[in-house]
Amino acid sequence: MSNSTSMSPASNSAAGFTPGNPNDPARRTWIAVAGAAGAVGGACVAVPFVSTFTPSERAKAAGAPVEVDISAMKPGELLRVEWRGKPVWVVRRTPEMLESLKKTESQVADAESARKAYPTPEYARNQYRSIKPEYFVAVGICSHLGCSPGDKFQPGAQPSLPDDWAGGFLCPCHGSTFDLAGRVFKNKPAPDNLEVPPHTYLSDTRLLIGEDKKA
Repeated sequence: MSNSTSMSPASNSAAGFTPGNPNDPARRTWIAVAGAAGAVGGACVAVPFVSTFTPSERAKAAGAPVEVDISAMKPGELLRVEWRGKPVWVVRRTPEMLESLKKTESQVADAESARKAYPTPEYARNQYRSIKPEYFVAVGICSHLGCSPGDKFQPGAQPSLPDDWAGGFLCPCHGSTFDLAGRVFKNKPAPDNLEVPPHTYLSDTRLLIGEDKKA
């Protein structure tokens, strides 16, 4: 079996979704977007897209776990994979990105991931919402109406973002914003944080999405 990856220029496009119950898999079919935005410390962020890995297409559609090689990821990069027909993001956060989470702690609606619409795994109920602080894994679907947010990693004032923006994600449909741990900011349409899927590390460079140690 062969693995395929592709690199694409950075952009902030989003995929549209049919409004409805965000928990209905049939309504969460997504359109892959080639590329993502982000500039950390003035450097452009390359965004690899992983189209296929170990499972067959039929197995993936049925919900088989997806194994991802993260060995080539550089700090500040976002990698997209597909699991159960949904986009899943893997972000390798820089020390500056991690530090920004302290600033946004008081600005987000559910800092402790206590809400139950998209239950956060126990191992990700922390400030970083991750097993390893450096790597953030999340389903790239807004909890409002199922649009796919774009990544806005560059801090500072930008269109549709506050002047004190510390970096994160912006949903283009209705303006919900999320910090670099996928936590939704207060007074936004999205009712919940970005979903953290079950996942585990097979090694320092191999990540399994769709299954954790309790599975």
